Amino acid sequence: MAKITIIGAGSTVFTCHLLSDILSFPELAESEIALLDIDPERLADAEVVAQKVARGQGAKPKILATLDSRRALEGADYIINSIQVGGYKPGTVIDFEIPKKYGLRQTIADTLGIGGIMRALRTIPVILDYCRQMEELCPGVTFLNYVNPMAMNMMAILRATKIRSVGLCHSVQGTAKCLAQDIGVPYEEINYLCAGINHMAFYLRFERDGEDLYPRIRQVVAEGRVLDWNRVRYEMLMRLGYFVTESSEHFSEYCPHFIRRDRPDLIERFNVPLDEYIRRCEEQIAGWEKTRRELSAPDSELKLARSHEYGPLIIHSMETGEPRVFYGNVLNHDLITNLPNGCCVEVPCLVDGNGIQPTRIGELPPQLAAIMRTNINPQELAVAAVLTGKREHVYHAAMLDPHTAAELTLDEIWRLVDDLLGAHGDWIPAPLRAK
Repeated sequence: MAKITIIGAGSTVFTCHLLSDILSFPELAESEIALLDIDPERLADAEVVAQKVARGQGAKPKILATLDSRRALEGADYIINSIQVGGYKPGTVIDFEIPKKYGLRQTIADTLGIGGIMRALRTIPVILDYCRQMEELCPGVTFLNYVNPMAMNMMAILRATKIRSVGLCHSVQGTAKCLAQDIGVPYEEINYLCAGINHMAFYLRFERDGEDLYPRIRQVVAEGRVLDWNRVRYEMLMRLGYFVTESSEHFSEYCPHFIRRDRPDLIERFNVPLDEYIRRCEEQIAGWEKTRRELSAPDSELKLARSHEYGPLIIHSMETGEPRVFYGNVLNHDLITNLPNGCCVEVPCLVDGNGIQPTRIGELPPQLAAIMRTNINPQELAVAAVLTGKREHVYHAAMLDPHTAAELTLDEIWRLVDDLLGAHGDWIPAPLRAK
């Protein structure tokens, strides 16, 4: 049977849903499940939850919970990555609070922007260390990465290691379901083609039985039915002609048009939720003990409805040969011809017993490729900073980030980077800490 390892298994709720999906398949019900985390308490919680999920699904997996990475990785067929390096405190708090001192405000700060760059600097070295262990202990593994900043992490993994890997996100299928609700068409009846980069992919086609549904989507704007939390995406639809996959709070910090110190009216007009990730983290922390008690209570049952995550479906397809299509993040090798080769793109992929095969898209509409390239530039520079150890590329990434460049002068950007690298301390690789 397959050995499936979850790194960062202490993300207990996410682990719970993944395992429920995996163990719901009869062909995977007796898999070996290895849970790896660096926090003993959260790892123990994850083990309790895993046992309960198995009982709820009537499955009989072999479950191992360990703090030892070599033990967890050895012989693994599939590895799912859900780590957060630096945690909410100090990592995320630093990424928000220090930029605020310079007047640079953010919403999520985990994908792009100065927060996304710093998260990449903390995260990529840890993932690469795991990948080097994989090259020794399980060289044939399929590595399924869920960790942000997705594009930067995947670019580093696929450029610097031999590990077969794909990046997974739920924004494509999640947004398609939201759009289906907006236009009153059952999701099951919709066909779509989507492509781009992670968190900035666009639906090139959105159809039902050959009918173009974009006129219905634009009608949502014409009829004033855009929900408050969705204003940014619909605004960009009307400007670019296509609907983006990632949420408005994310998208508002990938371009320079919505969060501006000199235009506070834009924040209200487009309902931009500043500090949104901080609010969510605080809310989750406040509710964690209640969630923990509910998940680990001896008399509670855990049999969950199937989620829309791709990871379990990919594992099932590779084990059984059942073909499926999912959206994955892979290196661009002429998949999207008007984006740089070697960047990370999000495209439809076929998976079956032969593994994962990305689909060639060709050219994107030029306006879409252009806005993506503004995000690819800082992504590539942040990855270059980690892979080469050159601190100057951190400054370059920040100065070319669309939001940061629109708000701060070059002198301010240099000082901000210095302050952030100093505040993160040992979370940042040593070559990048040295001035």
